[in-house]
Amino acid sequence: MRVGLLASDGCFSSGVAALIDVLSTAQAERPGVDPSIPPIRVDITGTGRKITTGAGLTVPVTMHPRELSAVDVIVVPALGTMTAEDTLSALEARASRAIIKVLRDLDPAVTTVAAACTGVFTLAESGLLDRRRATTSWWLGAAFRSRYPSVILDLDTMVVADAGVVTAGAAFAHIDLALALVRRVSLSLAEHVARLLVIDERASQSAYLVTDHLDHNDRLVLAFEQQVRARMGQALDIPQLVAAIGTSRRTLERRTQAALGMSPLALMQRLRAERAVHLLRTTTQSVEQIAPQVGYANAESLRALLRRFRTGSQARPGPAEGSG
Repeated sequence: MRVGLLASDGCFSSGVAALIDVLSTAQAERPGVDPSIPPIRVDITGTGRKITTGAGLTVPVTMHPRELSAVDVIVVPALGTMTAEDTLSALEARASRAIIKVLRDLDPAVTTVAAACTGVFTLAESGLLDRRRATTSWWLGAAFRSRYPSVILDLDTMVVADAGVVTAGAAFAHIDLALALVRRVSLSLAEHVARLLVIDERASQSAYLVTDHLDHNDRLVLAFEQQVRARMGQALDIPQLVAAIGTSRRTLERRTQAALGMSPLALMQRLRAERAVHLLRTTTQSVEQIAPQVGYANAESLRALLRRFRTGSQARPGPAEGSG
């Protein structure tokens, strides 16, 4: 498997380094695991002779973009930005536009295309993600949905593969992305590398997602969130909350989906999970003590909710929250 890292100046240092280190380790360990596994080669490609990351790390370019037709996988590392405004601004830079132009000429049916974190914005800008499932940095979800409404965004999942395009979550998900690429060559090699580098399996971003950081300005959704937070310890159902904010169930469903990519029920469950996790981390209270404070009659129901969000499972009604 030949991998080309298509990077530009200012990219996220650890993203490039993580991809190189995981893939290079896989290549070094490949003969000992199984010599029949195809070799793994990593090349850095860009518009100049070197790439200088946002932190000042200099990486020599080993392949010209015109040679990309010879690679099996093209990976776009993160842009090195932390906010939606900076990310969208970075996409307008000359180097980013050059990369986007290269991506537009690719056929994912021939060459696998991958990205992590803000690098997924670059893929989306090229049009390669239209009508495909993808993930990106969880706190940039609102900005991503607004700019790329034709992309099916799944913020819960750490790595998403759809029709020749592979995307991964926030910055250190470059590690998960690299392992996912190694799995395409050999499952046993990927497992060996994960053990060697002590990389834990992380199928979901849900455990890291904090609803307060999902930026949006939909006043109806904000009103719904406020109602849920104000009545956190009560056994609520959606019709009750819909009536409290003076709207219809259908309108609320449409607005929460547009703003956050989730249903009102999923948002309510996420708010409860967020509060429970905060209390577990900042107090000495047990799950049994916290459960009634977040609207659950017993600790097992809360444990089931937290398990679902750790694994990225779809939200479903629990004993304390009817779907109405």
